[in-house]
Amino acid sequence: MSDPAVEKEAGPAAGGEIAQQEPRKREYKDFGHEEEKPTHAKVDMAQIELKAEDLYDKEKVDLETIEIEDVFTLLQCKDTGLDSEEAQRRLGLFGPNKLEAEEQNPFLQFLSFMWNPLSWVMEAAALVAIALSNGGGRAPDWPDFVGIVLLLLVNSAIGFYEERNAGNAVKALMDSLAPKARVRRDDKWQEIDSADLVPGDMIAFKIGDVVPADCRLTEAINVSIDQAALTGESLPQSKKTGDQCFSGSTCKQGEAEGVVISTGPNTFFGRAASLVGQDDDTTGHLQKILAQIGSFCLIAIGLFVLLEIVILYPAFHYSYRRGLDNILVLLIGGIPIAMPTVLSVTLAVGAQQLAKHKAIVTRITAIEELAGVTILCSDKTGTLTTNKLTIDKNLVKTYGPFSADDVMLLAAYASRTENQDAIDTCVVGSLADPKKAREGITLLDFKPFNPVDKRTEITYREESTGRLKRVTKGMTGIIVDLCSRNKTEEVENRLEADVEEFASRGLRALAVAYEELDHDDPEGEGNGFELIGLLAIFDPPRDDTKQTIDDAIALGVKVKMVTGDQLAIAKETGRRLGLGDHMYPAKVLKDGPTPGGKHLTLDEMIMDADGFAGVFPEHKYEIVKRLQGLGHLCAMTGDGANDAPALSRANVGIAVEGATDAARGAADIVLTEPGLSTIVHAIKGSRIIFQRMRNYSIYACAVTIRIVVCFAILAFAYKFDFPPFMVLIIALLNDGTIMTLSVDRVLPSNTPDSWDLAEIFAFAVAYGLFLTLSTVALVIIILETNFFEDKFGVHLSGHDYLGGFRKDHNDRELHMIVYLQVAIISQALIFVTRSHGFFFMERPSVALMAAFCIAQLISSIIAAYADWGFTEIRGISGGWIGIVWVWNIIWFLPLDLIKFAMKATIIKYLRERKQRQIKEVVSSDVPLTRTTSRAASIHESLYSNRVGFLRRAARKVGFGNNAPRMSQNELKRLGSIQAAHSGSVLARNPSRPH
Repeated sequence: MSDPAVEKEAGPAAGGEIAQQEPRKREYKDFGHEEEKPTHAKVDMAQIELKAEDLYDKEKVDLETIEIEDVFTLLQCKDTGLDSEEAQRRLGLFGPNKLEAEEQNPFLQFLSFMWNPLSWVMEAAALVAIALSNGGGRAPDWPDFVGIVLLLLVNSAIGFYEERNAGNAVKALMDSLAPKARVRRDDKWQEIDSADLVPGDMIAFKIGDVVPADCRLTEAINVSIDQAALTGESLPQSKKTGDQCFSGSTCKQGEAEGVVISTGPNTFFGRAASLVGQDDDTTGHLQKILAQIGSFCLIAIGLFVLLEIVILYPAFHYSYRRGLDNILVLLIGGIPIAMPTVLSVTLAVGAQQLAKHKAIVTRITAIEELAGVTILCSDKTGTLTTNKLTIDKNLVKTYGPFSADDVMLLAAYASRTENQDAIDTCVVGSLADPKKAREGITLLDFKPFNPVDKRTEITYREESTGRLKRVTKGMTGIIVDLCSRNKTEEVENRLEADVEEFASRGLRALAVAYEELDHDDPEGEGNGFELIGLLAIFDPPRDDTKQTIDDAIALGVKVKMVTGDQLAIAKETGRRLGLGDHMYPAKVLKDGPTPGGKHLTLDEMIMDADGFAGVFPEHKYEIVKRLQGLGHLCAMTGDGANDAPALSRANVGIAVEGATDAARGAADIVLTEPGLSTIVHAIKGSRIIFQRMRNYSIYACAVTIRIVVCFAILAFAYKFDFPPFMVLIIALLNDGTIMTLSVDRVLPSNTPDSWDLAEIFAFAVAYGLFLTLSTVALVIIILETNFFEDKFGVHLSGHDYLGGFRKDHNDRELHMIVYLQVAIISQALIFVTRSHGFFFMERPSVALMAAFCIAQLISSIIAAYADWGFTEIRGISGGWIGIVWVWNIIWFLPLDLIKFAMKATIIKYLRERKQRQIKEVVSSDVPLTRTTSRAASIHESLYSNRVGFLRRAARKVGFGNNAPRMSQNELKRLGSIQAAHSGSVLARNPSRPH
């Protein structure tokens, strides 16, 4: 590497005869924003009473871009500010400059977890046990009532606890607003709460301040605004007079004055908060699945309850209380009331496991949805990239006698080492040792960057030679104009090509020039600048991002980049990550695909794209919403407030490490480690958890079928009256064992998981009917034969021989035998549902095996010793217990064969039918959507924890907040139409004459 301290022979000075020819003016197409020139409102400003349709037509009025004079006219204000009286009047018109968050009453929130059809049936059963069963000379059924109520309370308590721990996105957004603002009122500057700002106010802010409201600048001195958290742009943006600044952005340099054009929910920041709150009433994906599983169980139970009512009372002449006890058996035993609790525990344990991988779950049901995610929409700045500008050392261009390392060192000389801006930080940070930026030189004069000169400059003394030298760096066009040495046609052609190459790849070019001084005056002229190099600045991808994307694709998850940065930057980042560069600007979301292009619809274009650039909150939200409409479960990652709406809308919102409070509040999963690698762990972990939940769902539905069908058949065939309390004991022991599924050993799938309920119900019916047959066969042999008495010497102590061979069908010991048989084989079923092959080929967790053994021990002890007076049971001998165990083992072994038979026939048919339906949809060019029937939609709404009627009731009794919400039409606008609403309100409410 050459040493910049050594004398370099500069190139020839430009001049001579060539100077007589007028050189062409070169335009270096450096990368940057396209400037929008201010326009006039396309209406007669003299007629201030504008129509609503005019104000909401961005082509006529847009307070972000129209001439600043038109802004003052439209908002009926002056640059001297408002008076206190007018400000107070406008505060009444527009409301405070803050976001309203609806507070939910905790008690009503707790009650909402008891508001779904499964809970309704159990609540009805509790009422039946305590109120309707008080007849026939018998007391109310207190044991059943207490057991049912305990089950309901435990389920609600777990759900309530999990939801109360979730973050509040709107509150996080509100808290990040600037609390104070400097405003000009009554022709004098004063400090007020930012909540009191109104459209038309004159405000001022300086370096370090948070912009308190959307405004248009009337005066700007070296202003640079960091709005990365709002728009996703990597670099702070220079602002000049007439430009707009967003509320919530931070002033990084300079000071400014401006006129407020929108406040509160009408600001760019407020629209993000309003979008976050849009989906409060949507039903979660897991609630929809629970709704359909619950509906399946309810239909089965309802059918057999109806049959019992029709048969037991008219045909068998049952007494009121006797028939009611039989109905309670079906209600208590058939309803999988613990399903929400078991799934909540499974998800909660899964959340703890994900926390070990530095992923904090704020909405527990998001784990289940993450397992089925098919598309991951990722923000770029701070998520795929580091959000720290870097010099690409492989792309440094040199034009003089200096090497690439020399150019970078000299550029570092021309940078601040303290109070650095983003550019100076990345230039100095590119050195192996940042201290070299000041080693070997004595600083004599430094000119920092400003928006006018657009460059920095250092004059220093080289300690090794004592010579004075000067280095400048900045925008290419500015630096080239300063150069007078080595400025040949060849160098300018090379420079122009290099700058265009950088711009096409989304890289920002930084030119560096150098000159020497032949005297000791640091403010004197040098021997002329010569161009020595061009640096490429970009926001580099995180080290692990490429591997993370590859891993996600291997798991069947497609990754799309959705960024607020420019299209060229997005494409370059996509190329570096192997994500692809097939990306579109955000305007296609409004304009649609190009006529005659390869995409016929916008949905087709969104599916085909690798990403979108230049997007705003509404765009991200719309992309996620459309992908969901195409039948995909969508995950969205992000780190800024601009990501909050899409994070909230997505099935799974993921806030990366270092995210703003707004993003963390809107997200379902918050990462505490840099990068996206944690997401791969989370996806794999969520698929393990999904398998556990699927195994339980098959088990729960099968047990519903076996209880309902079994005891209904026994009642019809033998007038068998099984005690309701013993069904409750079976349910409690089963659910206690099944809780250990939350730590069971299962393998994750390599493709996104989905709830194929037809398969679940098919398996459940097959298993349930087989287990029913096992119980009915046992009862038939006991009642119709003396097989067990003759072979094993056992007998029913209370049986009564009527006509020589008839036994009491409701013998207390027979009740206990049936209890033990049902309890053992029902729990053993879980070993079949949890395995894909033979049950003994997939080892269960120690916890599950231990819980099963303990539960069976308890069941066997109850069978041997229980002689409870309040229920119709009596302990049985060891011989009967042994018979039941052997009987269950004989009937358990064929369960695997039933599973394989089902897979080879019915399940195979269901999967082939599903594939045919998908192919038919694809071939017909009709987008694949997840549709539901009207009945299904009603059921899903009933399972939502956020119950509409409870909210309305809360408002009527004074709970909650009645603040008006923004309309859907306004939220969908791509521009700042809400800002123009200020003028509309003032037009309808003109100022009073003074």
